[in-house]
Amino acid sequence: MKGKYHIVVQNKRLRYEFDIQRNITIIRGDSATGKTTLYEMIALAARSGDSSGVEVRCEKKCRTLEGMDWKLVLPTLHGQILFLDEGSAFVKSEEFAAMVKKSDNYFVIITREDLANLPYSVEEIYGIHTSGKYHDMKRTYNEFYHIYGTEQLAENNRALPMKPDYLLIEDSNSGYEFFREICREQGIFCEHSGGKSKISQKLREAEFKNKLVIADGASIGPEMNELFQYMKIHPDTKCYLPESFEWIILKSGMIDGNALKDLLEHPQDFIESQEYFNWERFFTSLLVQYTKDTYLHYKKQKLNPAYLSEKSKNMILNVVKGITFCGN
Repeated sequence: MKGKYHIVVQNKRLRYEFDIQRNITIIRGDSATGKTTLYEMIALAARSGDSSGVEVRCEKKCRTLEGMDWKLVLPTLHGQILFLDEGSAFVKSEEFAAMVKKSDNYFVIITREDLANLPYSVEEIYGIHTSGKYHDMKRTYNEFYHIYGTEQLAENNRALPMKPDYLLIEDSNSGYEFFREICREQGIFCEHSGGKSKISQKLREAEFKNKLVIADGASIGPEMNELFQYMKIHPDTKCYLPESFEWIILKSGMIDGNALKDLLEHPQDFIESQEYFNWERFFTSLLVQYTKDTYLHYKKQKLNPAYLSEKSKNMILNVVKGITFCGN
């Protein structure tokens, strides 16, 4: 399943309206924000149809997934948008995560917890905004070169651009090799975290003032809450969360082509969720495909030295807005 879908759920009293564009969307927030009401309205419409008094408008069928028989039901569903509530304990299980990764459905999960088994995008974590009887979804975290909570965005943007004293890279492969070389040239301490789950621990251990985290936004969603809480206490720590290092290279202009430009502007129209569980995998595959048999041939495990030429470094770093590396 691929594409962006507009969803309207309404009855005589309430109306929810929002878009989803990836295989996993997270709706979070405190009690009494309308999350459970949205879920119950969709469940009622799926059970009772027109007699429910609930109208669900979407190009794809919307329904809930719940109950003890979810393992039997899920494999029979294809090309649908499935809503799940945090009350279903199986949502946190490894078994559910494994089935999601093989599914051609989209999943909208209502939860206040971080689902470590599902590497979802920071771009697809939403709260519900209420204006009278109308409800829509707004991102819990907004990306303006760095990631901040909505209420901190304006204040923190005044500090841009930043020059880090310490750079923590989630990626231990080519992305880390690239930024390690940049940091070596500029006298910046650089290390990799050894995995997304270790980012906050590494930050706590690092005795530097201006800390910067670069990680794959396409899959860091489960770790974002802990990271954000750390940033609130340590305002000299910032994050840059692109889709992936491969996405940065593709955006840099090093590889030309009108088809590539269209794909980067509307990736949701091209990325089949059953084939690519998250967008980072898609952009890696795309970069490998576009650079095959060229001097820029890309391997995730080992950085091609061609990406460390002065021209290549400058083109890549120009994508990384809001961060100052002296000399770029």
